[in-house]
Amino acid sequence: MEYSLLTICYLIASITFILGLKMLSNPESARKGNQIAAIGMAIAIFGTIFLYENESVKLGNYLWIFGGIAIGTIIGAFAAKKVKMTDMPQMVSLFNGMGGACAALISIVEFNHLMHDHSIGNSFLSDINGTNLLIIMAGLIIGSVSFTGSMIAWAKLDGRLHDYSFKGQHLVNIFLLLAAIGLSAFVLLARPEQTILFFYIILGLSVMYGILFVMPIGGADMPVVISLLNSFTGVAAACGGFLYDNKAMMTGGILVGAAGTLLTMLMCKAMNRSLTNVLIGSFGGNAASAAAAGGSQGQYKQISLSDTAVLMSYSSKVVIVPGYGLAVAQAQHACHELEKLLTEKGVQVTYAIHPVAGRMPGHMNVLLAEADVSYEKLKEMEEVNDEFPYVDAVLVLGANDVVNPAAKTDPTSPIYGMPILDVELAKHVIVNKRSMKPGYAGIENDLFFRPKTSMLFGDSKKVIQDLIAEIKNL
Repeated sequence: MEYSLLTICYLIASITFILGLKMLSNPESARKGNQIAAIGMAIAIFGTIFLYENESVKLGNYLWIFGGIAIGTIIGAFAAKKVKMTDMPQMVSLFNGMGGACAALISIVEFNHLMHDHSIGNSFLSDINGTNLLIIMAGLIIGSVSFTGSMIAWAKLDGRLHDYSFKGQHLVNIFLLLAAIGLSAFVLLARPEQTILFFYIILGLSVMYGILFVMPIGGADMPVVISLLNSFTGVAAACGGFLYDNKAMMTGGILVGAAGTLLTMLMCKAMNRSLTNVLIGSFGGNAASAAAAGGSQGQYKQISLSDTAVLMSYSSKVVIVPGYGLAVAQAQHACHELEKLLTEKGVQVTYAIHPVAGRMPGHMNVLLAEADVSYEKLKEMEEVNDEFPYVDAVLVLGANDVVNPAAKTDPTSPIYGMPILDVELAKHVIVNKRSMKPGYAGIENDLFFRPKTSMLFGDSKKVIQDLIAEIKNL
């Protein structure tokens, strides 16, 4: 009866995971979906603690278990409450890394159990289940790569590390990965007496690969890398679920792995690049050389707040393009206020969202949803690009690479071939930036020097607030 109840708990948890993931696709239902999935996870956790029992294992040590749950809950809740929207990519990388670490630790613990339960020698060679050992090795490699890679991604996003590469690094990376896989295959097939030594060598190779694989990746590719690492963590968690015959853990891991893989593919498609090119090309990895290659494109012109207010107030159609600069300035609420003010004046206002805008997939959508921007006003790139020729004014707030015409016109540019928002087709383009420094990919933007483009310098939040005041005084 207890086993049946536990199975029902896992089934409920699996259903809530699927429902929650489905609801995350819409900002209006995302919060509720998150809550539903969290309830399902709680059911799975407490069901495992109180209902799991077989002939050889009975859970105990409740003080340690609930102590760990309490500590994790407090840290997680505190981090979620305190994190700024600009730091959300760092938090996602950090939490994702913790998931990879847990999966790797599960493999280490289960491997040690195997070593304890089986003597080294003929008994070891014949008794250990090959499938379990395969899953342990897969969880170890994937979890370790996810953990170390996510930690490097966190450090780079947080400005603690810079892009680093050396000649032949990709060959070294390939060697490390193949060595880890090759040693795993050798252990599985040959079952040598030095299995314990080889196991920890594989762990070391995986850790080194995770570090060196992310280090050269440039800023413009970080959304893809974060999504890829997320899928790694999901697959590693699914390996743990297989080892423990935990259906909820397997379902959650498979969902995360599949969703992360699909999202990675979509990110690559949005950038018109293959995943191999992302991992080997180091796009955006050398900002200095990229900026130098772009060179100065000419003279730009500035526009005053009063002229901007007049232009936007008397436009029929305005499109706002949010970027990382908007997130840095925490200007999403002011932006929503500007949108409502213009709408009251009869201006049609929409937002153009590029798939890789910001520092992580969906960053701009989450940012604007926090400010209660209507989901209907968010236009995806494919939809809004057809509208730009009929737009009176485009307000670019802190975006750079996703509106750079070099992606279409300059074959020597590192971003050549990446689909962009065709803002240059609008009648007027106003670009708000702090300075003329290149964007995250370190590439000069020809858009800033086009005849229809005007620069509006300053912090996005203050600029928008001053712009609102100017519009109200008209």
